[in-house]
Amino acid sequence: MTHDPSDSNPELLYEGAWLRMLRRGQWEYAERTHGNGMAVIVIAVTPADTVLFVEQYRIPLGARTIEMPAGLVGDDHAHDTLADAARRELVEETGWHPAHVDVLLVGPTSSGMSNERIAFVRARGLTRVGEGGGVGSEDITVHEVPRAQAPAWLMGKQAEGFELDLKLWAGLWMIEHNPDGSRAGPA
Repeated sequence: MTHDPSDSNPELLYEGAWLRMLRRGQWEYAERTHGNGMAVIVIAVTPADTVLFVEQYRIPLGARTIEMPAGLVGDDHAHDTLADAARRELVEETGWHPAHVDVLLVGPTSSGMSNERIAFVRARGLTRVGEGGGVGSEDITVHEVPRAQAPAWLMGKQAEGFELDLKLWAGLWMIEHNPDGSRAGPA
């Protein structure tokens, strides 16, 4: 019989402002310290049928990345809902405001390393309200890529040396599909 490390209390190895490192048995892992470890990724297509991507430097990778707009739940707003966080992050990062947001799916991002869970959120009825680019020290570049060209554009960015968030392909699929495979309604 194997020992279930969840039977023991976790040992605190480190605690910072946003993360803590823990050990249960021999298993070391990270926990987010806000919003129950929740984050959102926003799937957004503009009225011109362009997909919104964001580019930013990510310190852990030491590289610029291409991602869909995303952010933490409860980082600055204690009573954040998934929908509230998605709306806020989309506006802050891209300058587009959604008339509607639908939470599609919630699940872990790296279940062997972190308690972080992410919600895929589809944003609809977009209206331009600003330039985007992030807040504070965020240095975000917004890319609006024609939907039909998005996969090829992403692979071109990878060839240029950008890191690509693998959730991008799930997000592209969920532009037109619901998680159960049914067709999504009109934007």
